[in-house]
Amino acid sequence: MERRPRGFPRQSTDKVRYADTDRQGHVNNAVFATFLETGRVEILYDPERPLAADGAEFVIARLSLGFCGEIRWPGSVTVGTGVRSIGSSSLTLSQAVYQDGRCVAHAETVIVQVDTVSRRARPLTTAARTRFEGLRVSDT
Repeated sequence: MERRPRGFPRQSTDKVRYADTDRQGHVNNAVFATFLETGRVEILYDPERPLAADGAEFVIARLSLGFCGEIRWPGSVTVGTGVRSIGSSSLTLSQAVYQDGRCVAHAETVIVQVDTVSRRARPLTTAARTRFEGLRVSDT
């Protein structure tokens, strides 16, 4: 199901750079992942309200990215991001990238909180779970 940007609790904007384009004149597929990162970072790494537990960090366990259209330079993109599901030590983010109001990509990313020393999964804190609950993506 393709969600409109307003169905996501967080929306980020990123600039399309000339250097992002490839020989065909559209944005290279690898740059789509960079746009998705912009949306993830705005949820996971708020310096005023960190979500990772002390001695832990977030890592990507899986990224599934579907391409729906081309992105062209010049311009900007809007990245919608929301939480799809929450596990004991992980969460799944649902994201979509839009240019000029049309969806050009959609993604699902599994993020796991890991201990910085052991590199093993570590349960999310109650505070993080509460914040993630407030960022659920709507199905509208």
